[in-house]
Amino acid sequence: MKKIFKRNLDMKSSARESSRSFAGNLVMGLFLTVMGALFFVPVVYMVGNSLKPLNELFKFPPTLLPKNPTFDNFKDLFRVFANTLVPFGRYLFNSLFVVALGSLGHILIASFCAYPLAKYTFPGSRFISKLIVYSLMFNGSVTSIHVFITISNLHFIDSYAAIIVPTFASTLGLYLMQNFMGQIPDSLLEAARIDGANQFQIHLKIVLPLIKSAWVTAFILIFQSLWGATGDEYIYKENLKSLNYMIGQIASGSTVGIARAGVLSAASVIVFSIPAITFLLMQTNVINTMATSGMKE
Repeated sequence: MKKIFKRNLDMKSSARESSRSFAGNLVMGLFLTVMGALFFVPVVYMVGNSLKPLNELFKFPPTLLPKNPTFDNFKDLFRVFANTLVPFGRYLFNSLFVVALGSLGHILIASFCAYPLAKYTFPGSRFISKLIVYSLMFNGSVTSIHVFITISNLHFIDSYAAIIVPTFASTLGLYLMQNFMGQIPDSLLEAARIDGANQFQIHLKIVLPLIKSAWVTAFILIFQSLWGATGDEYIYKENLKSLNYMIGQIASGSTVGIARAGVLSAASVIVFSIPAITFLLMQTNVINTMATSGMKE
């Protein structure tokens, strides 16, 4: 059955490719190349700044690449962390732990919630679906006070749960997966039931693989959101702080000025690299989320 589904997708993609002329492909390729280069320039400039000596950082007009590249900025960054009470590895572990557990937990919980909303009709199901859509309209700052009160009442202050648990309740992944699950033919699920599969087997072995593009996209978005979160509103213990919080402290310190400009450039590259690598490894699924229209009966 999966082979048939894959063959149908290949036929659709080949039909789309054949309907486009050579001139259209050439124009589209040139356009994407130019746009990709424009978006890539800031990344090159950021990496170049992290490798520049101090005298090149403030050169005007600024240069895109360093003339005398050096790793002194990265060495100075680790010297700054060496003088702190908490080592660099602890800050990095805190960020990676929160990001991994929060992202995976969100995907698991959201997928189990999206399945009955997408494939079953029960009292209040339409109302819940509308609430999910409406919740996407609210900015995080609108609910920040209510979230803090809830976390405080649950005694999650000064713990990883203060950042992880609210992520489980995010509706972004739930909305994506509900829409993709709604496109799965009911006949496919019914055939699995006739073959003796229970609901958990259908969900884990059939539904989740078919909506891989949706939950991978949700994973990346939640990953980026958690990676950028400092959690300083809920966490006050220094050994539980995130890497972004520590780098923010370096940037706002009274001794930053010109002397720490190279250190901040090196720190920016480290903070940027992890979510960027994650996206590059999973970008195919993100593109499929935008490109595929799902399955039909």
